[in-house]
Amino acid sequence: MKWDKSKLVSRYVTEGAKSAPHRSYYYAMGMTEEEIHQPLVGVATCWNEAAPCNIALQRQAQSVKRGVSENGATPREFTTITVTDGIAMGHEGMRSSLPSRDVIADSVELTMRGHCYDALVGLAGCDKSLPGMMMVMVRLNVPSVFMYGGSILPGKFRGKDVTVIDVFEGVGKHATGEFSDADLKEMECCACPGSGACGGQFTANTMACVSEAIGLALPGSAGAPAPYESRDEYAAASGQAVVELIKKNIRPRDIVTRKSLENAAMIVAATGGSTNAALHLPAIAHEAGIKFDLHDVCEVMRRTPYLASLKPGGKYVAKDLFDVGGVSVVLKELLKGGFLHGDCLTVTGKTIAENLEGVEFPTDQDVIAPIDKPLSTTGGVVGLRGNLAPDGAIVKIAGMENLVFEGPARCFDSEQACFDAVQNRQYKEGDVLIIRYEGPKGGPGMREMLSTTGALYGQGMGGKVALITDGRFSGGTRGFCIGHVGPEAAIGGPIGLLKDGDVIRIDAAKGTLDVVLSDAELEARRKEWKPRKNRYQSGALWKYAQLVGPAVDGAVTHPGAEAEEHVYADL
Repeated sequence: MKWDKSKLVSRYVTEGAKSAPHRSYYYAMGMTEEEIHQPLVGVATCWNEAAPCNIALQRQAQSVKRGVSENGATPREFTTITVTDGIAMGHEGMRSSLPSRDVIADSVELTMRGHCYDALVGLAGCDKSLPGMMMVMVRLNVPSVFMYGGSILPGKFRGKDVTVIDVFEGVGKHATGEFSDADLKEMECCACPGSGACGGQFTANTMACVSEAIGLALPGSAGAPAPYESRDEYAAASGQAVVELIKKNIRPRDIVTRKSLENAAMIVAATGGSTNAALHLPAIAHEAGIKFDLHDVCEVMRRTPYLASLKPGGKYVAKDLFDVGGVSVVLKELLKGGFLHGDCLTVTGKTIAENLEGVEFPTDQDVIAPIDKPLSTTGGVVGLRGNLAPDGAIVKIAGMENLVFEGPARCFDSEQACFDAVQNRQYKEGDVLIIRYEGPKGGPGMREMLSTTGALYGQGMGGKVALITDGRFSGGTRGFCIGHVGPEAAIGGPIGLLKDGDVIRIDAAKGTLDVVLSDAELEARRKEWKPRKNRYQSGALWKYAQLVGPAVDGAVTHPGAEAEEHVYADL
């Protein structure tokens, strides 16, 4: 077909005499004249050899490119970074994880702007790369389709399905003597059998479900495990879909609305997903100029039933969800129950209700509960507030029975100090372990605490102690683990004023988090408190600490759509 490029950004590099130098570069890469004058579609992946989450993305990108080119547009592939939490976890490398989300968004933005691409298909595999890709789609507001690289297949350990979380918990069992060196070695060698992201409803699979619920991904594309050939079919279809979006001028901000963000929060709740969604959904909303903070996310989760029994709170992994029909089945149940906003537009050009018309609830399975018999009437994640967290905090309650905890504080000023104490059994049942100075600014980087929580569970103490931090928890964390406490310690938040022995009260049923201290005592301690320097006084982490905002608003690093004076797609 003949394209009118008068309103497409690529006209700056392909049309008219002034673009002759630019076109000479395209000819150098073997492009035909026809290809040069078609819309240019960025195909961005987080492919790298850092971890299995990303290793299949290069293969899938080739299928996306085929889908684009067979439908009359020209794909231009490029890659960006990822930091993979499974490898970064439990040491200084984890400080790079959350900042990588914003670097991914920024680097894709710069590539798209610099080369004047008209549309975007983004493929992502590991935790922060999924929201990073969705954030930049909304920021640029060019026609865009998101695609998940797929989850890993479960490993088999002595006849049972296992994931990498079992290995983290195996470290705790090793510390108590329950696992020998040989046991741990056997588990580490079989837990991760090939390509794909962590298999439970941890952050990657949570945000993959979000991509469908929010409308930025094709229905069904989040489900198939990475090694499956059907993933390549979804990739080709994503390439075809983005060309249709260019023709119809349907853009991410037509899709990402307050209602679709609520749909996204619902799927997190209904699947017992990661608390990290309460960072990433506000950040995606911020790119559209929509105020949707941690408390908004938690309010939607509070009223949404919990339907899918997925690890870590439930029994199953992502492949099991896929085998019984995938996220579409959960969405259809939410729609049937009157929860889901069915009128939200999606990348198919249809509403989410129209996409779900042919979906039927599967019988003879217990992965997904029907809407009239939910696993619980409240979603798997709860927001907390109180004098210890005036700005809020979050806890994942999926699979928990006891929702109230009270005990004395044991204070640690870094994750490593707490991990060492846990490994050496230097804590008591009933303690509330406090890990502070790990927030977005104070860390810097807001580390996840999976090594510590995994070790606690491995020692059989998961429900017998609580853990509170201004940092984050992995989507694989379970139990009384409260994160995102704000204001963070580094800016004088109450968590930084605690002392050993202070009594902490947690009530996840009422949504409260308090320390049994008077306002006068807290104010007296605040006057004595002195800010402390972190070790990162140069480089990317220093830069991040200067820019990053509070966790309650998504730990964002720029003013967002409210302050913008142009939209890239309209240049």
